[in-house]
Amino acid sequence: MDTAKLDELARKLIDALPGGVRELRADVEKNFRSALQSGFAKMDLVTREEFDVQTAVLARTRAKVESLEKQVAVLEAANKG
Repeated sequence: MDTAKLDELARKLIDALPGGVRELRADVEKNFRSALQSGFAKMDLVTREEFDVQTAVLARTRAKVESLEKQVAVLEAANKG
């Protein structure tokens, strides 16, 4: 996961804490970041780049399947006639 987004999420959690706890900000922020990273790692998430690559592969595959379906339909029509 993008570390900037992880840091932003950790900061938002820190900002939501009561004033007295904010004094421990650095330690708490480090622990939040670590907990978030660990949690996201367990989720087996993919990066945006990996997602975009797989989306492109799927689009090419769909186009090929549609092309092959048309070829099969033409061949079937030719065999019937």
